[in-house]
Amino acid sequence: MFNLFRRPARNPYVKQDDPQTYRVRVRTRAHGEVVEFRFTKGAHIGIDDDGNHMFRKPVVSPQHFDRGELLVQFDKKYNVTGVSGEGVDFVPMSEWEDD
Repeated sequence: MFNLFRRPARNPYVKQDDPQTYRVRVRTRAHGEVVEFRFTKGAHIGIDDDGNHMFRKPVVSPQHFDRGELLVQFDKKYNVTGVSGEGVDFVPMSEWEDD
C-alpha cells in the first residue's frame, strides 16, 4: 500500500555475514587486485558530522601497493544506502567465487 513494511533492497556490493558483521570487496583500478574488508558495527562503523553511519577505509593492495579509499554509507537501522570509492571499483557479490 504505502510500502511501510517493505524491507529496503539489498546492496549488491555489501554482504552482511551476521547482524553485526559486513564484508565488501573492491578491485583496484591500476592493476585489478581484489581486496576484501570485513567490518563490524561496534568497532568499525562511525558517525559523520551529519549523524549518518559510515565505514571509510583507505585501500592498499598487497602486491602492487595500489592506493584508494572506500566509503560505505548506512541509515540509522544499518541498511546500506550507498557505496563509493576513489581508485577502486566495488566487486558485486555475484562475482565472489568462494561464497
